Amino acid sequence: MMRRDKFKAYKLRMRGRSYAEISRLLKVPKSTLSSWFADLEIPSESKARILKRVHDLSLNGLLARNKSQTEQAEKRASDINSAARKSIGPLSRRDVFMVGLSLYWAEGYKRPIIKNGKVRTYHPVRITNSDPNIIRLYMRFLREVCDVADERITASFRYFEHQDEVQLLNFWQKVIKIPYSGFRKSSKQISISSQRKRPFNVLPYGVLQVSVNDTKLYHKIMGWIDGVSQ
Repeated sequence: MMRRDKFKAYKLRMRGRSYAEISRLLKVPKSTLSSWFADLEIPSESKARILKRVHDLSLNGLLARNKSQTEQAEKRASDINSAARKSIGPLSRRDVFMVGLSLYWAEGYKRPIIKNGKVRTYHPVRITNSDPNIIRLYMRFLREVCDVADERITASFRYFEHQDEVQLLNFWQKVIKIPYSGFRKSSKQISISSQRKRPFNVLPYGVLQVSVNDTKLYHKIMGWIDGVSQ
């Protein structure tokens, strides 16, 4: 005579229940169920239900695993970033000097001014960039290393048709901390994004240019660059 729990197990299996479900409902080990169902033929509808459940469980497990791995990767990246940031510590004047000089070497105005085929003898110290953090550090270079007073610094920016000129003016004034009177006329540019060649938010703050009309400082910076490059 068939065990009562075995009979129930057969009925559940024929309805498409999985081993895990039956084991949980009847408190029968999966190994026992495997021996009971070794030669059992179940309806195609029940097979389909079992296969779908296996697929759903596998998919859910994969999604959960991917989510967990993503969260762990984000946590590791955050920890690495935090530790690296703390390892820098306060920047010395020498640090500011080398970083600021490198920025100017990479991004600053370095070509002689030529008009009517002749090289002019005056040269501005000028840098153009869209990254507020780069501009902040460069301003430290001007003030702390080059001893440039704020009233000698001028700035202007380019912006695009989807941006607010006044909002950007206020933003950049807070970044470089010079009087509003030091800002020259801004210019509106036709955004490459309007031609669908670039996402509209690639330059969310436009592009800022910071200038100091000081030929002696220009030649000094060029000399520093020559010294570093030797």
